[in-house]
Amino acid sequence: MRAEPRVALFTDSYLEVNGVARTSREFTAFTSRNSLPLLCVHAASQTGRIEEGSLTRLGLKRTPVGFKIEEDQRFDLLLWRHLNLVVETVREFKPDLIHITGPSDVGLLGAYAAHQLHLPRVLSWHTNLHEYASRRLSKMMSFLPRFARRPMIDYVERQSLRLLFEYYKIGRILFAPNPDLGEMLEQNCSRLVFSMKRGVDTELFSPVKRLRRDNVFTLGYVGRIATEKNVRLLVEIEKALIASGCSNFRFVIVGAGSEREWLENNLQFAEFTGVLKGESLARAYANFDLFIFPSSTDTFGNVVLEAQASGVPAIVSDGGGPKFIISDGETGYVAREIAGFRDSIMKLISQPEKLQQMREAARMLACATSWDSIFKEVYRAYDFSFRLNGTRQVRPAHVGPAITTSDVTN
Repeated sequence: MRAEPRVALFTDSYLEVNGVARTSREFTAFTSRNSLPLLCVHAASQTGRIEEGSLTRLGLKRTPVGFKIEEDQRFDLLLWRHLNLVVETVREFKPDLIHITGPSDVGLLGAYAAHQLHLPRVLSWHTNLHEYASRRLSKMMSFLPRFARRPMIDYVERQSLRLLFEYYKIGRILFAPNPDLGEMLEQNCSRLVFSMKRGVDTELFSPVKRLRRDNVFTLGYVGRIATEKNVRLLVEIEKALIASGCSNFRFVIVGAGSEREWLENNLQFAEFTGVLKGESLARAYANFDLFIFPSSTDTFGNVVLEAQASGVPAIVSDGGGPKFIISDGETGYVAREIAGFRDSIMKLISQPEKLQQMREAARMLACATSWDSIFKEVYRAYDFSFRLNGTRQVRPAHVGPAITTSDVTN
């Protein structure tokens, strides 16, 4: 394989506001900085091709036919009308491999193009779609008693996960954002799994952006205000704080989603900013005292890392990937149940010295993480993928971090 592999990236999201889109944009920026040839295929408002140095972007316009996944994203059942354009563009680009971020409409096109052109596929896991499906179904069936809906919800989650495993088996190698998912993929897909974490822009997200002067303890949340993010737990946390005699606090909720109206009606002390980007988002982070992230479905939690880069400790759920980002007791806390969130918040409200120590430690942890270091490891994994001949092999020491069962249990 050549020293600089030609990569075709088929990403679920690129122009949208979510973690997959952020990672994909950072990846294309990395390849551009390093003059690495990359074809990025993604959904766009118009179908067209853009050449930007070593980067080629192919945007595919979606139709209204399909179903909504997020506020700004759909699964287009007619996206296959672009198949000939996609295959011809990939053939002309002559990639060494195709990297697919998930089983989206764009991802399925990428998988088929790789099959047609006999190109190796690598797949990265970004979203726990099986958990998203079960939580959204649970909300839709909330009119039923728990004993009636629980078996159906569990069945949908199990079957969704089984189908995801079958899909990810088409990859020569796989990428996972945290050790739990790495172990799960390795055991169920029989593929070598490499670590693919996330980075953060420590110049954009920085404590120097803090402008607040009042003394109201501010609990921040950034992200989709959606069922799968478990945002209703914020109301339970507020109730627990009030019941414990805490009153000088507020929530600041940054983002949009279907649960916003419910939160507005049920939170007593909350401000809603809507979606923020760039400097406005950076200032919002820096003005938090604590970052509260109740989601147990996130595979990594880019927003947690952005908060820490802003000098804001995070309190996260003990489920999902965010618990791997923080150092428990040093840059934040991993909370178990509502009481864990309540006790951690009250501890830091009453101990400003401890909060300041955590602020400094959170910033230091974030500064040790860069997008460049992560994507360099991705390229080492690409290189190693070409040494595989269909059998499981031991990873050479110089190839960067692969997630194995021993990594998780030791």
